[in-house]
Amino acid sequence: MAHGDTLRVRIPGTRFSLLGYLLRRLEVMSIVLLLFTGFGLRTEARVIPVPVPKELRSVQYQVQVNGKPVDVAHAAASYDYVSIEATSAVKVEITAFDDGFWDRGVDIQPWRLGIRPVRTGRTIEFELKDPVKLSITRPGDFLNHAKMLFFFVSRPVDPPKVQGPQFHFVEPGVHKGSLNPKSGETWYLAPGAVIYGSLNLWKVSNVKVLGRGVIVYNGPQNPEDDDGWMQKPDWHCIGALDAHHIEIHGVTCLVRSRTWSVQMKDSSDFLFDDLRVIGGNPGNANQDGMDWLGGGNTIVRDSFFRASDDVLAMQGNWDGYGHTAMVTPGHDVSNILIENSVLSTSISNIVRAGWPEKIFNSHNFTLRNSDILDGGIGSCGLPFALFTFWGADGAKGTHNGFTFENLWLDDWYSLFQIEQEQPGLDGVTFRNIWALEQPPLVSSRLEGQVKDVRVENVKYGQAVVTSNSNLPVVVSEGAPPPTYATGDKAVRAKFQITPEVLEPGMRADFDADDTANPHVRYEWLFGDGTTATGQHVRHRYTDALGTELDGGGPNGAGRFRVLLHVEDKQGHQDWAGQDLVVVGHWNDGAGGLTAKNATLPGLEYQIFPGTWPELPTFKTETASRRGVALRLAAPDSGGFTRYAVVYDGLIEVPADGGYTFHLLSRDGARLVIDGQPVAQTGPPFGEVCGSQINAVRDAIGTIGLRSGKHLLRLEALESMSPSSPRLQWAGPGFSLAEVPPNAFSHRNVASVNARPAKNISTLVP
Repeated sequence: MAHGDTLRVRIPGTRFSLLGYLLRRLEVMSIVLLLFTGFGLRTEARVIPVPVPKELRSVQYQVQVNGKPVDVAHAAASYDYVSIEATSAVKVEITAFDDGFWDRGVDIQPWRLGIRPVRTGRTIEFELKDPVKLSITRPGDFLNHAKMLFFFVSRPVDPPKVQGPQFHFVEPGVHKGSLNPKSGETWYLAPGAVIYGSLNLWKVSNVKVLGRGVIVYNGPQNPEDDDGWMQKPDWHCIGALDAHHIEIHGVTCLVRSRTWSVQMKDSSDFLFDDLRVIGGNPGNANQDGMDWLGGGNTIVRDSFFRASDDVLAMQGNWDGYGHTAMVTPGHDVSNILIENSVLSTSISNIVRAGWPEKIFNSHNFTLRNSDILDGGIGSCGLPFALFTFWGADGAKGTHNGFTFENLWLDDWYSLFQIEQEQPGLDGVTFRNIWALEQPPLVSSRLEGQVKDVRVENVKYGQAVVTSNSNLPVVVSEGAPPPTYATGDKAVRAKFQITPEVLEPGMRADFDADDTANPHVRYEWLFGDGTTATGQHVRHRYTDALGTELDGGGPNGAGRFRVLLHVEDKQGHQDWAGQDLVVVGHWNDGAGGLTAKNATLPGLEYQIFPGTWPELPTFKTETASRRGVALRLAAPDSGGFTRYAVVYDGLIEVPADGGYTFHLLSRDGARLVIDGQPVAQTGPPFGEVCGSQINAVRDAIGTIGLRSGKHLLRLEALESMSPSSPRLQWAGPGFSLAEVPPNAFSHRNVASVNARPAKNISTLVP
């Protein structure tokens, strides 16, 4: 792209130029067939792939919809996407280029849709009944290097019938140069139109940009620095300055450079409908999804964002990082509504407002009825969260009316991080927030002049958050604690599963609790791709692979994400989730340890000094120190600050069952039970903004265990971050909790401290 170039397009002067395009589109669509049968009139489903020019095509996947191939487009980083229009249900087949690509599982988000594919080698298959915006990847992949396929299905939309000199038609094909609409113009980007450039909305009003076209932005920004904040043409996929009354429908933004994707400065009255923004860059940062620098009065609906920084951010202004630029007062940001959308980021916050030293006011922001796929990882001053307000270092402003309502959380980091100094922040509501699987990885925070924070029906799985301790939240610097409420009891979702121990083929009963409202609908998503309705239902699992196909099959245990959706006729709803482990193979545990004094409390540990980017091969290393730890806390390392530690011993399992383990670590950890790998966190990931520690990583694993003692081995790194690994579990009769210290023990042999350190390769698997 040559910056400053303007895209030149044909402006139809008669109906026949647009009519020609419509006829070509009908050929792609296939004409609707009306078949007369004895039961009346039937319409054949239409599938309309959005064509992809060869310059944009990807070879990472082959995709078929209803048995016919469709183009796959390369977006940015290692992200690809497919876009189709369909009038009814479709069958999707995705074949990966790499052998074994899906062997370690398939993760299809949003999780609340309950999609579980059928896997055959490199191919996965599933059906879609409604318009969706999906993220398809492998379990645990969400950072910028992850291979992700986004899949968009929407209803067909006909081109506008507008004609005249203010109507611009961009036909299918590749176009070089930017769009620079003038006030009063309508631009239609036909399906298959790809523009290498920007959409510049510079001091214009009453502009519409419509269609299924794609804008590919790959600018000159420094990939090692943050100059993506600048307000100038050709610097963002969509950039606006003093622009008003703008509508953008159906456009896809692909952002390949380190810049803010959609930036609006002192602009207002925007409507974004079915916008798709996909951003990825090697720096994995400074690539926001959408930013407001003053202005507002914006509606974003039915849209998709994949960002490499904050998905949505609000500031009064931004003119650089110098002190003078920071303390220059900015304009108000107000009246923003985000709804029915899908939001994802590799790092950072879903929503951020404020910044140290910044002076501006903000009012009335609402995010509702949306899916949070990946909610950040790490910290920049404050840990990342669903909502961060960072008003530090003399920041000033009056801020109120932030509402987060009816949100589904898949992978995420924390709920909120809120700090404001003067004069304050008033009125933040979290209502109906459903974390469908994991709890937060770090605590939330309230600090300073912050009041009236309400937490209403925030749920982790089936448990409703009712106190600071089980949110958890740290309150400081004069901020009052949040107020808690359990929500509308008339549509409360809660259920039980019996029996609690399942093997493939066994019948399970799913029973939802009674509600105060008799006119509710109970919908079950069993996690294996099947559903049912009714307050009391039965189901059988045919395999032990788990929802994400990452279980051990006949040799292991699979974790199924069971969801219950309860809704009344007025649209009030509630959700509950619970992991259910189906056991295909049982571990009998360590025998001969039931006699009195056969074991002693705590785990034996060994210290291996050194610095490693990942866990070392312990067979080739020599321990310098040994001891016994009663819990997974920092052991006596003998003064070493960078080392690997291995805990060996036993874990007491209270009852036969399928157990889920959550392993959390900043520097890296691995859990092995009875010699079988159960969970391993991803490689260490450094926090940004100058932090010298790593972010918290989590890993989830399942295993079928008989009651009694089982061999346990936990390996961890202590390199940058002053924290020890954490181990949580859930099993028959209890929900997710920290493994208690009294569950750990080791064999009663001579004191390990009396033995000299030696190579323990014979003891290390």
